[in-house]
Amino acid sequence: MKQAPQERPDARGLRVAVVRSTFNAAIGEGLLQGAQAALLEMGAAAEAVTVVNVPGAFELPLAARAAAASGRFDAVVALGAVIRGVTDHYAHIAREAAAGLAAVARETGVPVGFGVLTVADEAQARARSGSGAGNKGAEAARAAVAMVHVLRGLGGRRG
Repeated sequence: MKQAPQERPDARGLRVAVVRSTFNAAIGEGLLQGAQAALLEMGAAAEAVTVVNVPGAFELPLAARAAAASGRFDAVVALGAVIRGVTDHYAHIAREAAAGLAAVARETGVPVGFGVLTVADEAQARARSGSGAGNKGAEAARAAVAMVHVLRGLGGRRG
């Protein structure tokens, strides 16, 4: 029998690190607001959410790894935006951010919510970081919290 995924997992008692890229600052702020609102809606205490700023998306995996390895957090939410330009730089940064964050989750066993936008233009980024439904920061926060419970249910990380 299949079980439907939880739309609003329980974040009560969880400690969450939100690692945010400050490059494309307005987009990152929108993602952060979405993530924080989602965490509060799920019952997380405001003081249990720590925001860590990094310069860009390339730096997200290193900070996420440090947060996950610290033992202080049950989950990490990574937020940022990589907007396509005229060079190959976009592809390299997007690939390394995604691969690096996936590696953090696998290596540490700490769920990492992927809230890094990889979009063609600023309009797409704004649409995915605005208030309301569709905010990818909120979606990443919900996914990270849901994975805490999945792993606990499988006998993984406890906390």
